[in-house]
Amino acid sequence: MSSRVAVVTGSNKGIGLAIVRALCKQFQGDVYLTARDVGRGQAAVESLASEGLKPLFHQLNVSDVNSITTAAAFFKDKYGGVDILVNNAGILFKTGDTTPFAIQAEETLKVNFFAARDVLTHFLPLIKAGGRVVNVSSMIGSQALSQSSPALQQRFRSQDITEDEVVGLMQRFVNEAKKDEHKQGGWPTTAYGVSKMGLTTLSMILARRLSIERPNDGILVNACCPGWVRTDMTSQDAHKSPDEGAITPVYLALLPPGATEPQGKFLSDKEVQPW
Repeated sequence: MSSRVAVVTGSNKGIGLAIVRALCKQFQGDVYLTARDVGRGQAAVESLASEGLKPLFHQLNVSDVNSITTAAAFFKDKYGGVDILVNNAGILFKTGDTTPFAIQAEETLKVNFFAARDVLTHFLPLIKAGGRVVNVSSMIGSQALSQSSPALQQRFRSQDITEDEVVGLMQRFVNEAKKDEHKQGGWPTTAYGVSKMGLTTLSMILARRLSIERPNDGILVNACCPGWVRTDMTSQDAHKSPDEGAITPVYLALLPPGATEPQGKFLSDKEVQPW
């Protein structure tokens, strides 16, 4: 059993599965495909095994803190920590979905921001020296930021915004969306965009914190946009395959030992993007 390990959340299909496939080919260590549903997760492992790859499986429901803590304890006990964490799990209400915006806001933020943060809270202390953390975000988050009020833009771009502050802002968006007051609050009408705006900002905050708390460990934390990818979640009209969508997340996951950048950045097509 390898002492090095990579963990990919929400990876039984789509971009997550493609990330696992690429890591199985390129990472010198064990690669864990994780999924909320054990049956689907194991079926995905078997599909990759038929390609000659050898991913391992661990159940992980990012919306269940008990599931997160169980998984974190497993990786700590078995590997002494984690070398690569790819926070990929997410949801999207498609254009034209008639679900009320208040519900879209609550459900989307619950998974894409709050659950992703829970994973980071429990896994970040386990990241080994030289580790890599990749949060799969979206350019839609950048667009949402540019559509937000000047006051919100200023806070989300600030170098001194804290984790507590961004958590409070995400909760404020949900609360205002429930009252149909989010526009007055300066927010755009895109729950997915706001969720990714929060995740990208959180990535930057955590990178700054790690550089202070663990300055000699060389851990890199970044967010990225995989691009518009053909998955169940998006559209079959999208111009990238899942394997193409995996390129930037995998690039960040495999940044070479000793690399000092990118750190706390948002990337698309392997290039740092303005925020």
